[in-house]
Amino acid sequence: MISIKQIHYALAIEKTLHFKKAADLCNVSQSALSTAIHELEKQLGVMIFERNNKQVLVTSNGRLILERAKRVKIELDELVQIAQRDKKPFINPLTLGVIPTVGPYLLPKVLPEVRQQYPSLKLNIIEDQSHVLVEQIRNGEIDAAIMALPYPIDGLMSFDFWQEDFYWVCHKDECPQKLQEITSEELAIDELMLLKDGHCLKEHALAACRFKARKSDSGFDSASLYTLIQMVAGKLGTTLVPHMAIDQLVTNESELSAIHLNEPGPHRTIAFVIRPNFARAKELTLLQNIFTKQLERKCYDSRNQTIASS
Repeated sequence: MISIKQIHYALAIEKTLHFKKAADLCNVSQSALSTAIHELEKQLGVMIFERNNKQVLVTSNGRLILERAKRVKIELDELVQIAQRDKKPFINPLTLGVIPTVGPYLLPKVLPEVRQQYPSLKLNIIEDQSHVLVEQIRNGEIDAAIMALPYPIDGLMSFDFWQEDFYWVCHKDECPQKLQEITSEELAIDELMLLKDGHCLKEHALAACRFKARKSDSGFDSASLYTLIQMVAGKLGTTLVPHMAIDQLVTNESELSAIHLNEPGPHRTIAFVIRPNFARAKELTLLQNIFTKQLERKCYDSRNQTIASS
């Protein structure tokens, strides 16, 4: 009979495409893992992996088997979670994915309060782009993800905890004095710098301004908001940043100004994304409430400070 251990081992090999790395991931010896996979293939009567001294490949039959194995693993994980969901919350570790344009600005605002209310919570954070996190949710590699919407999440579910607008950031020497609102028509598109393709923040910013991607191409290709801010500080252009990032990227001591983008909003929505029937959804609603309250308090304060200093 196929064992849960064999399923875990096979999925680890698929992830690493390396028997030694998979063994380390599973905290077992390579020989033990190899023996278990050999026995699994013998029981099924098919070869799942092609291997030699240089590489490991998944066979066509192996891909079909591993897809089913992922579903089995998800069901097993949720079976355990169902049995524990009426007990004290967060008795098991929670693995959350988060996108790079949210994590550095959201987590410092909310995690201290989460830790205070649930000191025993073991939270594992994985940062990656949206398309990677969506696949990790589907495959059961993570419990949920914190993402910015709209974004295609076919077959998954989401529940919001924050909505926000964008702010136009410019150097004070190059900004109109005492300006608190700006429309997309007033922006100098050729000076607007955005993240490189693949970041949903870029798509949300373009959508908020009703710009086409090719029209806002300034020649810069950055993977982080922090880098864009440094470019603005060097008077190389302007950029758009979300509300929750203002207090970290535009401080009172900086030479920058943050001006609200006066276009119909909200410009993006931040949400938990989960699998349908996720057994720990009740726990995520606890985090949802904490996140919303902390963001409402801290982002409101940061906006007032930013307006006062602009």
